[in-house]
Amino acid sequence: MKNNIPYKYICIEGNIGAGKTTLSQMLAEEFSCNLILEQFTENPFLEYFYKDPERYAFTVELSFLTERHKQLQSQLKQNDLFGNINLADYSMVKSLLFAKQNLSPEEFRLFQNIFNLLSHNIPRPDLILYLHRPIERVKKHILDRARQYELNIQNEYLESIQNTYFDFFKTQTLVPVVLLDGENMDFINIPSHFDEIKNILSQEFKPGLHHLRIIF
Repeated sequence: MKNNIPYKYICIEGNIGAGKTTLSQMLAEEFSCNLILEQFTENPFLEYFYKDPERYAFTVELSFLTERHKQLQSQLKQNDLFGNINLADYSMVKSLLFAKQNLSPEEFRLFQNIFNLLSHNIPRPDLILYLHRPIERVKKHILDRARQYELNIQNEYLESIQNTYFDFFKTQTLVPVVLLDGENMDFINIPSHFDEIKNILSQEFKPGLHHLRIIF
């Protein structure tokens, strides 16, 4: 398909189980993007975190931060040589938002200092597309994909993650953020739903939060 997307670096964001990776893969195939997928399965502390969050929160968040920084720094620099769109299923700021949710205030202050040191040399996205799904739907997806360490995630935790993203997006003035609210959206099985998302990505958005609601 002809590429009419006016962005060079796009991040797909959303709650746990929102469909970020699937949508990123579909868009990358459609537009021949350089696809950057988070390697969460390589984090050796993730399973321990879900069993004992208080003990392992700082360790798991620091591990995610360093791995995300390493991956983005390497792939964005390498992909710049070819001029294609960079499409990631996460943004660097994800580390900061999950840390804010999971760490104590003292731990978060330390984490934020480390984040600031690492993130200054990672380019800001040209666009963040946030997939907003009802909590019941992301929980169903989590249960359906049956990753053992995720099965005990509570709705309250998912709601807290969602609200942390929303609070952050409200403060954004440097990056366009499109909050896509599609309660009944099924871009995997219904082509017209996927077409709607492609159409959104072809539009130019000014920095700040843009709330779009798709009704099918």
